[in-house]
Amino acid sequence: MAQAQATNGHVPGLLLRYRDDVMPELTREFDYDNVMQVPRIEKIVINIGIGEAKDNAKALDAAVGDVKTITGQQPVVIKARKSVAAFKLRAGMPVGIKTTLRGKRMWYFLEKLIAIALPRIRDFRGVNPDGFDGRGNYSLGLREQIVFPEVDYDKIDKLRGLEVSIVTTARTDEEARSLLSKLGMPFRR
Repeated sequence: MAQAQATNGHVPGLLLRYRDDVMPELTREFDYDNVMQVPRIEKIVINIGIGEAKDNAKALDAAVGDVKTITGQQPVVIKARKSVAAFKLRAGMPVGIKTTLRGKRMWYFLEKLIAIALPRIRDFRGVNPDGFDGRGNYSLGLREQIVFPEVDYDKIDKLRGLEVSIVTTARTDEEARSLLSKLGMPFRR
């Protein structure tokens, strides 16, 4: 449903909330002079490391299918740059997949992550508030892809974790934390 909406003229609800509520709140909180100083979300990168892809080609296809189902976008296969004998890895072998979301798809994914996927995690008490990198970007890891409602539990071959990196234009972690919490990111206290 979100993928169909991403292509037509519908504006994501979280984007409207950002424009109408979050931007004025951040402007007041950090005393910005210009609307262009207000932090915004640039992109969201979703990636999965697939170590078993060297032994099992179907694992790569299954992970690509899961990410495509979750994001509505075809992921890119990441290949090893160097050979590592200890891991039985040769240069050029697939080691992971990633996809970068921007625009409406990014907002729909973030809304789905905050409102649907995170609350479905068993014993969920909030996301780690220390996942910032010092430059206003936030990363969180999910242990299983089945927290997203589009993934059919009966059709997955294996539970795989995935990493979600939210890249913002914020200069500091404090600004980025304020931006994400105002958008509804449930940080642990």
